[in-house]
Amino acid sequence: MPMPVSIEHVFDVSARVAKPLEFGDTGLGERRVIDITGGAVSGPRLAGRVLPGADFQIIRASGLTELHARYAIQAEDGALIYVVNDGIRFGPKAALDALKRGEPVDPDLIYFRSVPRFETSAPKYSWMMESIFIASGARRPDAVELCVYRVG
Repeated sequence: MPMPVSIEHVFDVSARVAKPLEFGDTGLGERRVIDITGGAVSGPRLAGRVLPGADFQIIRASGLTELHARYAIQAEDGALIYVVNDGIRFGPKAALDALKRGEPVDPDLIYFRSVPRFETSAPKYSWMMESIFIASGARRPDAVELCVYRVG
């Protein structure tokens, strides 16, 4: 039998975000692009800062938001780590509408999960390209918070 799955908390991300660019309904859903302007990374296996990037979103008619974030992390030792983070966010219509207006929403009301992938040339962080990761997120009016876990 295969080994059972476990998870290990490896770090947290607090990324500052700008006001969304609203493209309207493009036929696939409502397109939004949200600049990632910076932030911090802290945790037992990685610490550093979030470098600028963006989150490219589609909001479906049901309210389900597909998330496709691309940005970089600069570790405390200067190593650069490229991040591709794909996920979904969903919850009650009233809570989703409040999030879309930029209002605070209790994170317990929103299902926000993602699968980040990492790319780096730094040998110290090669373990990040050799594992699967999952993240649990919370959207704040001007930030996104992620708890990142390595699947063992």
